[in-house]
Amino acid sequence: MAPLKKEDIKQEVFDLYDDYAHNKLDRREFMEKLSVYAVGGITMGSLLSFMMPNYVDTLVVPPNDPRLDSEFITYNSPKGGGEIRGLLSKPKDATSKLGGIVVVHENRGLNPYIEDVGRRAALAGFISLAPDALTPLGGYPGNDDEGRTLQRQRDRNEMLEDFIAAFDFLKNHKDCNGKVGVVGFCFGGWISNMMAVKVPGLAAAVPFYGGQPADDEVAQINAPLLIHYAGLDERVNAGWPNYEAKLQELDKEYEAHFYPEVNHGFHNNTTPRFDQAAADLAWERTIAFFKEKLT
Repeated sequence: MAPLKKEDIKQEVFDLYDDYAHNKLDRREFMEKLSVYAVGGITMGSLLSFMMPNYVDTLVVPPNDPRLDSEFITYNSPKGGGEIRGLLSKPKDATSKLGGIVVVHENRGLNPYIEDVGRRAALAGFISLAPDALTPLGGYPGNDDEGRTLQRQRDRNEMLEDFIAAFDFLKNHKDCNGKVGVVGFCFGGWISNMMAVKVPGLAAAVPFYGGQPADDEVAQINAPLLIHYAGLDERVNAGWPNYEAKLQELDKEYEAHFYPEVNHGFHNNTTPRFDQAAADLAWERTIAFFKEKLT
């Protein structure tokens, strides 16, 4: 049987996966609902295998890329989880101090995709730190299902403190020029929005399909925002009109892009929700924005 392609899969399956990935369905319910779509030549096994992340064949920048200095470090997060582990990456040939980027994972810890994004940011000419908010629970456990289970055990505001501490670590790093931004995905998109609220010195924030701050928090935003949304992501997009109205009312600096006909998670190249054209364009815009704001 020919391997499944994205075009073979109904949108309802992507919606089901989104509910599962965001803890609205447990694994049993997800499997039951998914089985409805295992028809014709599509088996349950092939459907499940197709929807799950593939971390083996999707790395853009390998961990040992000779152009980078990339290593795991620990830093202190006294208001959050204590000692936090993260991947620190920077270009090997840097001759001057670099802008810093905190890279924030989804709701499942520091998996290989987010590590890869940290290295991509470094290759673009920045010093990046991709923390693992699961560190106090032993770190990313090796698969996303267990990662989501662990992340639910942590308070999200304490995790926010872990990423604010990462900002402080980068800002004071000897190889950083003192200008630090943040990019985050899903849960990390919410963190990016909230760091814009909570960190007066943040130089730039780029939330990908992230939940929005409360109305009364928007006034505290000082950082310029570059906001990416997936056109089919009704769950997250529902909060945008109100957020935009507040940003406009308070004369905040922001730019927002909607990528039509793509799903939540379109930047994540390890699952079939990935959309190459939208991901490339969003990343190109992100790097251009960081080059403008952090250098």
